[in-house]
Amino acid sequence: MNLEYIRHTLAHLMAAAVKELYPEAHPTIGPAIDNGFYYDFDTEKLKEDDLKKIEKKMRQLLPSWKEFTHEVVTADKAREVFAGNQYKIELIDNLEKEGATITLYTCGGFTDLCRGGHSEYPSKEIAPDSFQLDKLAGAYWRGDEKNPMLTRIYGLAFESKEALDAYLAQREEAEKRDHRKLGADLDLFHFDESIGKGLPIWLPKGNIIKEELENWAKEIEQQWGYSRVTTPIITKEDLFYTSGHLPLYKDSMYAPIQIEGEQYYIKPMNCPFHHKTFAARPKSYRDLPVRLAEYGWCHRYEDSGSLFGLMRVRGMQMNDAHIYVAKEDAVEEFVNVIKLHEYYYQALGITDYHMELALRDPAKMDKYHGDEDDWKDAERMTIEAMEKSGVPYVVVNEGAAFYGPKMDFQIKSITGRMFTASTNQLDLYMGKRFGLEYTGKDGEKKTPAIIHRAPLGTHERFIGFLIEHFAGAFPTWLSPVQVAILPVSEKHADYAAHIREQLQGAGVRVEVSDTDSLGKRIRAAKMQKVPYVIVIGDKEVEQQNLTVESRVGKWDTTPSIEEFVTSITKEIKTRSL
Repeated sequence: MNLEYIRHTLAHLMAAAVKELYPEAHPTIGPAIDNGFYYDFDTEKLKEDDLKKIEKKMRQLLPSWKEFTHEVVTADKAREVFAGNQYKIELIDNLEKEGATITLYTCGGFTDLCRGGHSEYPSKEIAPDSFQLDKLAGAYWRGDEKNPMLTRIYGLAFESKEALDAYLAQREEAEKRDHRKLGADLDLFHFDESIGKGLPIWLPKGNIIKEELENWAKEIEQQWGYSRVTTPIITKEDLFYTSGHLPLYKDSMYAPIQIEGEQYYIKPMNCPFHHKTFAARPKSYRDLPVRLAEYGWCHRYEDSGSLFGLMRVRGMQMNDAHIYVAKEDAVEEFVNVIKLHEYYYQALGITDYHMELALRDPAKMDKYHGDEDDWKDAERMTIEAMEKSGVPYVVVNEGAAFYGPKMDFQIKSITGRMFTASTNQLDLYMGKRFGLEYTGKDGEKKTPAIIHRAPLGTHERFIGFLIEHFAGAFPTWLSPVQVAILPVSEKHADYAAHIREQLQGAGVRVEVSDTDSLGKRIRAAKMQKVPYVIVIGDKEVEQQNLTVESRVGKWDTTPSIEEFVTSITKEIKTRSL
């Protein structure tokens, strides 16, 4: 069973159902997509309420869809078949100009202009309960906003009802975990149109998560031999001509600023700045590897339509570092970079991940710069490091940077979606572009290999992922509020203040909530996904202990303040999940 063919067939079946119910509707195009199919129609009559009716008609028609037949026709014949449908005529005209073969496919009495790729015997191969129509959306003809707006019907299709139900359950869970909704509910971040699209504001609680991650990365990187640097957010344009980003990357950069007769750019990446940092002082082989790390601010112009919460932004802080290493040591150093990724992921409970190596697209070789031998060496060395790491990987023949192959870490969320967590590269090109040198053992000047790495990606994208990964219920060490103290009444306020003082003194983030009814305060703390809630009433004051409820239930004991402080600080210090 070819699921893509089945989905494509269902797009045709849906178009046939729409034409039966709404003869005036003009079908345009309808491909298979990752979770099903869609078809665009020129009609103003379709509403969400019509989907059930169209879906019912599809099931009525399905038994009559016995077998596909196809016919190669002339452009004139095709135009005759689709007379009155300007969209099909446009497609036919384009095919004729290209000299392409024009084929018509027919099943169940419905004929469409198509290249093929269908279920041969739909009524036998498609289960009636394995698909459903999903939603309506607007779509410009051929994706161009200058063209007419069409009505797009999306459908879902899987190999069985069970697979469809599983997808729907997973999608429902994903909607509950949507980082945009949870980010608003938990007061983590905010976007303001008056500031600009794709430029997030970190609210106080979200900023705590950001700083905890950054402090963790700094601590680990210090242990792994990195040195921290700080570089400017703006630079003369010449730096990006040296790196080769201008003019190739210009469309993804903010417009230049004129200062004292020279053009400056806001930096979209840290690499050129770190190369200049390496070059600032002479180096010998004894200094290598030099590992320069920075959570540097970068700004990139992303198309408005591609912006998506924290996952795709224009302003970002990246867990960036560049390692300058002798070429003969570069493979082992890259293996260590991969191990650092694994360390972070495993510490956060991320277990489903793999690497993806992007090589050059053979059809677009003119877009890549640099020496062919360096390209081949970089590809060979990257694959060798990936093999040595033992982490699963796949290779794709497209997506390389203009100066070298790149390896992405793909991590799978609990909702089933894959995310590109970070991009890493073994670069044999930029060292030469920037004239970077170190003195080798033989006294000769040599060019270092450069490893670009960012295990935690950007704050924005990685925290967006973590919000969904943990469903907003962060482990205690990352939680903005770690303990909520709820005195039952005003007479318990002094003991509540004493507990807060003890916890804050131990470095625990605490809030005391003493307004509203106790029930409302407990519900609010749970809605905010606070790891620990302490309710203080007469018994607790009298016995000088605590009634503690965690997100997984009440503690079996009523600990003293000292016992609870010892327990929670150990949990925070070890970054326990």
